[in-house]
Amino acid sequence: MGDPKTSRKVWKKPKRPLNYDLKMDELKTLGTFGLKTKQELWKTQTELSRVRLQARSLLALRQEERKRKEPILMQSLTKIGLVDESSTLDDVLNLQVNDLLSRRLQTITQRKLFFKTPYQARQAIVHGHVMIGDVIVTIPSYIVKTEEENKIHLTAESHFNEMLSEPESDLGSPETENLEIENNDQSNEKQEVKQEIVKESTE
Repeated sequence: MGDPKTSRKVWKKPKRPLNYDLKMDELKTLGTFGLKTKQELWKTQTELSRVRLQARSLLALRQEERKRKEPILMQSLTKIGLVDESSTLDDVLNLQVNDLLSRRLQTITQRKLFFKTPYQARQAIVHGHVMIGDVIVTIPSYIVKTEEENKIHLTAESHFNEMLSEPESDLGSPETENLEIENNDQSNEKQEVKQEIVKESTE
């Protein structure tokens, strides 16, 4: 059984960790979701493999036993927003690691509270600025239930309340909006200069 004081490893490394394409995909996923280390990605992949194994095991059961156990798995996955109520085991087998990563508190907090980067959202969570209902949650990898999504908010004394705001357009943050406006102004100025040069040359 092992020493109860020693925590067991809850993730498995890829079979070919030095594969170049695999390493590039992992680094891209780390940057997209703001993961701290590859271990967080491997934990998610291991958890997804466990869910798929349950789905495959149910497909191999007899019809009566499958009807009894399948709703239990589907209900647990629906509760965390991985599948819909009308989904089947085939949909469970088609789940990707990004589907599970998108249910993390870090990802949902960035989307709902308009943080600029996933790393900024992670910092806010770890420092105790994010609450779910009346409880402060400091675990970025916490899997958010569908009923908890609307309860995510910042603490009253958080300085992020003054820093964060909803973007006015689809361009993104206010910084990117201002940058886009400046680029448009510069292009207009260049066109005016060109027109003046053409007029002078014709005269």
